[in-house]
Amino acid sequence: MSGFTAALSLLGLALLAVAGVYGAARAFRIPSGPLPAQPFGSGLEPAEHAVSRFHLRWYTVTMLFLAFDMEMVFMYPWTLVISVMGPSAVIEMFVFLAVLLAGVVHAWREGALRWA
Repeated sequence: MSGFTAALSLLGLALLAVAGVYGAARAFRIPSGPLPAQPFGSGLEPAEHAVSRFHLRWYTVTMLFLAFDMEMVFMYPWTLVISVMGPSAVIEMFVFLAVLLAGVVHAWREGALRWA
């Protein structure tokens, strides 16, 4: 048997195996009707329209989340280079954290974290 014939028979065997798997999947599948076209919300029926308005406080909560998310984005590389940069990197990070803390204190004093 030459190399070409062996490769061709191996390709035929692989194609036969793939066709067999597709055939088995088609033979043993469970027929189902069309799915309902409703948004998924933890298995509950939707209580409001998908494009309904949100309360304005969600905007503030989102901005606070993004601020803390950006904090983590900046802190991860900082932990990798802190030993190389020395004390200046520690001072810079504490200044950054102080600015973030000032923002949280301001949001707290303005009542952005109060929900009712």
